[in-house]
Amino acid sequence: MDGIDSENRSGVSDLEYGEFPLAEYLGFDLEVLSHGEVTAVLDIKECHHNPNGVVAGGVIFTLIDTAMGKAVFSILKENQYCASIEISTRFLRPVTHGEITAQISVLKAGKRVVTLEARVHGGSESELVAVSTGTFAVIDT
Repeated sequence: MDGIDSENRSGVSDLEYGEFPLAEYLGFDLEVLSHGEVTAVLDIKECHHNPNGVVAGGVIFTLIDTAMGKAVFSILKENQYCASIEISTRFLRPVTHGEITAQISVLKAGKRVVTLEARVHGGSESELVAVSTGTFAVIDT
């Protein structure tokens, strides 16, 4: 990845990432797989549904945003943090039950902006629920 020093936060723990009460409240399970790669899983409950009985788009979006933030954080230096600039999500099919899994990958890491992609699956690997691209700002403390 361009732009980001190789001296980063590999193996970022939840404590180092910081507490995020909303992610805990919604039931997100986030795991850093490697530098810039994160998997986020949500076990769908009734509280995640909209009035139509499907998982609310905002829940899926929040899962993506949270996991993207953790992916960026995993490649930053100790004196940096990140913030979402823009995220574009296309919802491809509804999901009602089971688990959804977001796979996040950093596509390009510049000195000030990081670009990522997300693929969200529900049920089996073949059920693509949403795709997303995002850009995050890199901010020095």
